[in-house]
Amino acid sequence: MHMTVDKGVRASTSNAYLRRALKRDNLTLKKGVVTRRILLEGKRAVGVEFEKGGNIEHAMADKEVISSAGSVGSPQLLQLSGIGSREVLESAGVDVQHELPGVGENLQDHLEVYFQFHCKQPITLNSKLDLISKGMIGTEWILTRKGLGATNHFESCAFIRSREGLKWPNVQYHFLPAAMRYDGKAAFDGHGFQVHVGPNKPESRGYVRIKSADPHAKPAILFNYITTEQDRQDWRDTIRLTREIMDQNAMDTFRGDEIQPGKDVQSDEAIDRWVKENVESAYHPSCTCKMGAEDDAMAVLDEQCRVRGIQGLRVVDSSVFPTILNGNLNAPTIMVAERAADMILEKSLLPAEQVPVWIAAEWQDKQRNQNAQSDDVTQG
Repeated sequence: MHMTVDKGVRASTSNAYLRRALKRDNLTLKKGVVTRRILLEGKRAVGVEFEKGGNIEHAMADKEVISSAGSVGSPQLLQLSGIGSREVLESAGVDVQHELPGVGENLQDHLEVYFQFHCKQPITLNSKLDLISKGMIGTEWILTRKGLGATNHFESCAFIRSREGLKWPNVQYHFLPAAMRYDGKAAFDGHGFQVHVGPNKPESRGYVRIKSADPHAKPAILFNYITTEQDRQDWRDTIRLTREIMDQNAMDTFRGDEIQPGKDVQSDEAIDRWVKENVESAYHPSCTCKMGAEDDAMAVLDEQCRVRGIQGLRVVDSSVFPTILNGNLNAPTIMVAERAADMILEKSLLPAEQVPVWIAAEWQDKQRNQNAQSDDVTQG
């Protein structure tokens, strides 16, 4: 599985881009600020008002203002600036400068659960959670940037289709050679492993809406997770297909008892209840300032990330996607930024490439390959 790791260190956008760019004379980084609003003159963005150390300051733009505040911050900033739904703005006490009803709507996210098993062999990372082991792992990483500290351990992944009629996979797996939570707490004493799994194309939509003109006030954020029948069915399918995959003979020498959900979670009702109690965000909020065609009343941006109806203003972050992607958002968001950077600089874009993509031959009518056997659940 691809990971953004460079020489044992997370290749974040801060490390890969910002730190290098700070060497330039044309970039100033201000820390500890709160952006209050985008300054408008009529229908043109001319700068940004921000607060630092209790003082209000202005940064004026020669050409454009670009918001890269994320799928919560960007719609919040637009709304604080008077750009958004009239109802939302007036309710928050913000003067309407430009009515754009899609701002903050269409919020989407990925959810996942930990599907955990005991491991019959003492080979998992559960044996590395004691202080001595963690100290040795940390020391090796500090000295060499290698070893168990140089990876996030999600080195295997898979994508499957949960039902016929889907052209692309809609369920994603991350395999972890341990049974523990993100906070590092072990699920039990002994060895185990797990897959983080969840449907990638939810129907449910939420919103980000300011409640006040105060930039320090937190906006209302409602994801509306799993509110459609199809979303609930996708989760039922996900749990059952995961069991089928993990029950294959290839796993017999490793797979012990199912820790969670647990063999008693079988019915639709039991699965719905367990998912509701155990599901977690995969930290992929997105789509709140979506791109779209001119005739799409809910589209916030055009094809070049420009805010519709406002000159000199773009949004470049994970909020620009019309629908959430069928995978993790880190690399696609970086790709959006790379593409938008060329547009902003008016560089010639690279020509489109026709890259062949495998598609299951009978995807309209079958959930898996026709030649899949009971012990071979190859998915399309």
